Amino acid sequence: MTTTPLDSPLLRMTQETPTQYWNDSCAVDELTYAIERGATGATSNPSIVLDVMKKEKAHWVPRVHELAAANPTWSEVELTWAIIEEMAARGAGILYPVFDRTGGRHGRLSVQTNPANHRDPARMTEQAVRFAALAPNIQVKFPVTASGLVAIEEATFRGVNINGTVSFTVPQAIAIAEAVERGLDRRAAAGHDVASMTPIATIMIGRLDDWMKVVVERDNLAVHPDAPNWAGVAAFKRAYGIFRERGYRSRLLAAAYRHRLHWTELVGGEVSLTLPYPWQVRFNASGIAPRPRMDEPVDPALIADLYDRIPDFRRAYEPDGMTPDEFETYGASARTLRAFVKSYHDLQGAIRDLVLPDPDIRIAWNS
Repeated sequence: MTTTPLDSPLLRMTQETPTQYWNDSCAVDELTYAIERGATGATSNPSIVLDVMKKEKAHWVPRVHELAAANPTWSEVELTWAIIEEMAARGAGILYPVFDRTGGRHGRLSVQTNPANHRDPARMTEQAVRFAALAPNIQVKFPVTASGLVAIEEATFRGVNINGTVSFTVPQAIAIAEAVERGLDRRAAAGHDVASMTPIATIMIGRLDDWMKVVVERDNLAVHPDAPNWAGVAAFKRAYGIFRERGYRSRLLAAAYRHRLHWTELVGGEVSLTLPYPWQVRFNASGIAPRPRMDEPVDPALIADLYDRIPDFRRAYEPDGMTPDEFETYGASARTLRAFVKSYHDLQGAIRDLVLPDPDIRIAWNS
């Protein structure tokens, strides 16, 4: 079943509720599909960049060769970041009409700082300032670790619209919001604009579900089979209530989609959902009406089952369940940081294979 923009449940969601959604990629065709159906943002990371290079190789493979020929002394690292930045600016250009139409409240492309620098606030901040200059509608991702929070505050002070990522828990979301508040207050005190800034606090709800399932198997736990699939939704809803109560100026964003609950149960909140293209197609073909459910609580029995049996769920669900010094070693964080660093090196390897090709790799890229 295919859908036109006019019969899209996702478009109805953006028109009938305060819930917005982003395209979880900067691939041109996918982003165009999403914008036609109400999307108001997009995201990028090294894994996404490599995926887009493969999907759009007719554009990006010659572009890598052009950059390498024009800059013969550049390393593969410099070429990699040139491609990342160019891809981000291209996606930001596609989103710019949304940015313009909404007065800068929406329509941003989110690009990730170097995941290998996740321990260095100064490097992350400097790269973020560079990214912010690529286009007026750039959002910059930082990992939500102790070091990342330092960078989030400083980058916010310097006028960067931040997106806290590698974040899975209520205490991490609160830490993002608090760091942003400090940065905004410093910025206002220095006489700079803060009204036009649109900070984002991400919770990767699917990756929290994933971690609960790993822990259940690792520790031989007997939990209700439905409970792990509600962990991310439960954490997100709790964080949403706290954000409204405290009046944080950051907007919550749900990421890492695994099943339809990650969509249906969050509709109605003043939040954003970052959806991969295949999930958008699936949701649009579902026939499910986007009924507001954000204020409907998760079954208390399922939360109790998770809370009583899985200590890592308690750490994720309680606002003071972890300190920032513990964020980096939390299971979901460590797994995701490792995956992002690996994806970054995989992307460098792909650039290397194009510039200094192995015959087998050339066949793969040219097929």
